[in-house]
Amino acid sequence: MPTVTSEEKQCLFCKKSIKGRADKKFCDDYCRNNYNNAAKGASVNLIRNINNVLRKNRQILSEHLKENGKTIKIHRDKLQSAGFQFRYNTNQYQTQKGQTYFFCYDYGYLPLENDWFLIVKLEPGISL
Repeated sequence: MPTVTSEEKQCLFCKKSIKGRADKKFCDDYCRNNYNNAAKGASVNLIRNINNVLRKNRQILSEHLKENGKTIKIHRDKLQSAGFQFRYNTNQYQTQKGQTYFFCYDYGYLPLENDWFLIVKLEPGISL
């Protein structure tokens, strides 16, 4: 009769020995959660950081639009000094005239001449 060697399994996170089911990989929920969080940490952080920039861009546009109502014309310097990052937006809309609006969720801007921008807000029920 062949001898069976039992290899002791180790937790993938803390490396302690595991007892229990044959397919068990972690000693407890703490180790399982920490292992999974570490494994997907870089991609989650990238997405989280981009979402934070998008939310901040939306907030900046909304705060400037509150001053005037439906639309407002504002200079690039004022947006940048508030922390606005132009390379991040959620969608774009091109008009029949060929103008491109850039949106951060429901607030958008249209680049004008000489570093001026027209800020707009989508009305409820209108989709791009």
